Amino acid sequence: MRSDEYHELARLYADYARAVDSGHWDEWPGFFTEKCSYRLQPRENHERGLPLATLSFESRGMLEDRVYGIRETLFHDPYYQRHVVGLPLVHGVDGDGTIRSEANYAVFRTKLSEPSTVFNVGRYIDTVVRTDAGLKFSARLAVYDTELVPNSIIYPI
Repeated sequence: MRSDEYHELARLYADYARAVDSGHWDEWPGFFTEKCSYRLQPRENHERGLPLATLSFESRGMLEDRVYGIRETLFHDPYYQRHVVGLPLVHGVDGDGTIRSEANYAVFRTKLSEPSTVFNVGRYIDTVVRTDAGLKFSARLAVYDTELVPNSIIYPI
């Protein structure tokens, strides 16, 4: 992978974190191809090959439905989240240019009148493809390290 391609991949990861941390929910589905997979899964299930995931969306349309839910139907205590994402580690680039990569992440949550806390920690396992609009995720699996999730997951990890 050339350095300019790697820079573009790192920019995809950074732009994704900026969008979800800024509450720009309408931008979130745009980081994915039309036919895509976004899953949030506990590490134990992932390592044991068990399919159960906390969240599982199988198309950009499903991601758009989640955005609608965040904006219109889900009621929760408001909070901010902040991602700290490591640089992507590229495991390989297939002949068609598909990139297989991963990166560690930590998400901090801040409720309006409380101190910030560690909310979710794990790693992204990604499949990234080139489209006419640039690099997009065709699959994003967020494998989180703990079996416990405080309350619920409202916003994308």
